[in-house]
Amino acid sequence: MAPPTGKRVKGVQIFRPFVYGTTARPFDEKTNPKPPGIPDDHTHSWTVFIKGIDDVDITYWLRRVQFKLHESIPNHVRMVEGVKGQPFQIHETGWGEFEITMKLYYVPESSEKPQTLYHHLRLHPFGRTEEKKEAMRLNGGEVISWVYEEQIFNEPYEPFYDILISGALPPSASTLKDGGGGGGGSGAATPTSANTPGASSSKGGNKKGHERSHSRASVSTNKDGKNNNESKEEPFVIQKSEGGVLERSAMIPLVNRPGQPFSRETEQLEIQKLKEAKLKVDEMKKQMMEELEKKQKRLEALRAESAKAA
Repeated sequence: MAPPTGKRVKGVQIFRPFVYGTTARPFDEKTNPKPPGIPDDHTHSWTVFIKGIDDVDITYWLRRVQFKLHESIPNHVRMVEGVKGQPFQIHETGWGEFEITMKLYYVPESSEKPQTLYHHLRLHPFGRTEEKKEAMRLNGGEVISWVYEEQIFNEPYEPFYDILISGALPPSASTLKDGGGGGGGSGAATPTSANTPGASSSKGGNKKGHERSHSRASVSTNKDGKNNNESKEEPFVIQKSEGGVLERSAMIPLVNRPGQPFSRETEQLEIQKLKEAKLKVDEMKKQMMEELEKKQKRLEALRAESAKAA
């Protein structure tokens, strides 16, 4: 962790959505052949990763990730450095499930301590119902275990605050690349996380501070080394993902797409499930109260009969 620079921006919370988890596939001669040199008892290939929502870049706030795998795996503690536009990930093969520890190291400008996430590697279909398990089997056996998460930075230091908001500009304020439209907000999955005072990896709101326009100077020199265009500046260009998510923002896609299961659409589906579950619980509670009332009346009648007989 780098020493703090500048002051913290008081009264401000900034969150950035991301996704972490594992994807596993059984070895199959046609769909997923086993590479040469893989041990005979290895039954699956799998990947563990941390990436931005809709695959947007997150290396502007996350510098590296340490993955701690099962001790039986060679080089089971691995550090993955951030590469712009690419996920932090490890590809492996194996036969058993275990818990993976992921330690997040933030960029030096944040001056925040590392945090730890935990995720259980799943190789076999899982779910609360047999229908969900069967759906995974029908999907070529691919087992997807992903979690939507929101990284919260509480009162970030000024230099880091400037980095975080460098893409959070309205469309009219700068040039946009690609089309589409996204929405800011929270996702639907319940995360497992560890919190620290400055940065917390958990679901929360975003209290906006002031936003500043950013630009990059475009400088060229002549043969004598003199600056030919000191006054020229190239406007900051905001990138957009295929799902309409702005780079360096808290947006999430409006609808789901193949390989992108987290969106406003997912959120609304989860909310609907919660409403339906609440109605079911209320109905069960009503039935229980009616049964309890009947039993209470029966008990009072038995007591009365007992007293009369005595």
